[in-house]
Amino acid sequence: MGRVHYAWVVAGVAFATLVAAAAFRAAPGPLMVPLHEGGWSIVTMSAAVGVNLVLYGLTAPFAAALMERFGLRRVVSAGLLLIAAGSGLSVLARAAWQLVLTWGVLIGLGTGSMALVFAATVANAWFVKRRGLVMGILTAGGAAGQLVFLPLVAYLVEATSWKIASLLIAAAAVAVLPLVVVLLRDRPGDVGLAPYGGEGLVAAPDPARGNAAGLALGALHRAVSTKAFWALAGAFAICGATTNGLIGIHFVPSAHDHGMTTTTAAGLLMLVGVFDIVGTVASGWLTDRIDPRWLLLVYYTFRGAGLLLLPWLLSNTVNPSMVVFIVVYGLDWVATVPPTVVLCRRLFGDQGTIVFGWVFASHQLGAAAAALTAGIIRDTFGTYTYAWFGGAALCAFAAVLSIGLRRHRDVPVTTADISTRDQAIEAETISNLTP
Repeated sequence: MGRVHYAWVVAGVAFATLVAAAAFRAAPGPLMVPLHEGGWSIVTMSAAVGVNLVLYGLTAPFAAALMERFGLRRVVSAGLLLIAAGSGLSVLARAAWQLVLTWGVLIGLGTGSMALVFAATVANAWFVKRRGLVMGILTAGGAAGQLVFLPLVAYLVEATSWKIASLLIAAAAVAVLPLVVVLLRDRPGDVGLAPYGGEGLVAAPDPARGNAAGLALGALHRAVSTKAFWALAGAFAICGATTNGLIGIHFVPSAHDHGMTTTTAAGLLMLVGVFDIVGTVASGWLTDRIDPRWLLLVYYTFRGAGLLLLPWLLSNTVNPSMVVFIVVYGLDWVATVPPTVVLCRRLFGDQGTIVFGWVFASHQLGAAAAALTAGIIRDTFGTYTYAWFGGAALCAFAAVLSIGLRRHRDVPVTTADISTRDQAIEAETISNLTP
């Protein structure tokens, strides 16, 4: 590849794949209106999306284990085919169970097979230097995908039909499949290279280490005996609660309660996605240079301050204070991901990616719990104010959990076998963190 390390080719393919996989994450909102007009109930569609969200989170640790067992290319290819099948077959759905099967099960398993665990696996396997930056860029790929497909899906729904929009999502998944098959490689040793920034080849893992479920559950069993895992999982659950669960679902109806039009509120939420890309890439760059614990402390503190002030910022117009909130919240949206991934790697060594899969599952469960709780608060009190205050309090708790993690000192990369280094890191750190 000349002067370009093949790791950057793999990262480019991963970015394109994550953009395509994010297509469905942007689709349910625009698709719900025409489907409801066509006779589908909101409850049925919400159930399908709910199944999707749960599987999106819970599939992650098993997908990480499958990637270690069978390799990136096989698992990602299967995930893209599941997304294409689920989205394409949804146009034939005539019964509720069929929509749950396609939107919920197939697409949930497909998107869950990639998402952040795919990004973490690529960053950990292919990069030693710039790992945080790469993780930030790949995480931003998901946000970029939603930005690309949200207006396109909405336009197709209005100009043609929801079925055309659904088939577009299937086509996007299929379109990147050749790139995955031809260019994606499981590890640097497959092309005779050391990881980017490493000094020697990394031995391929033993394929006979056990089945994927055993690897995933074994990593969880080991991780739950440490305080560090519960701190990371708890903080990341709060991250999901205060992004996807609160703002992602309830910002628009809350703004509408204050007299803002739905279109304007949705436009503000889309701006969050724009600044999300900038914030995540910047967070990855900072993670390579600053203690990740301090970054998480800052991120959660700013997020909590924003939620605390939100009831006084909402009005029937877009005021300067609201613009500041949108910019700050966007920059902070998933900026937590790169430092969390790096901490999982440092604290749990060669099982760090699988452990992050479980931490990511807590993110989705937190989002689901917050989405339901905020709805109950709104129906009970007639306002979202207490939901925003609750989110602010949770962010303060997440900041405390993050900075409370014991500082870990990296071991310099000077050996040919980086996996040996990771095992040394893991043994040292787990001994310090086990209660």
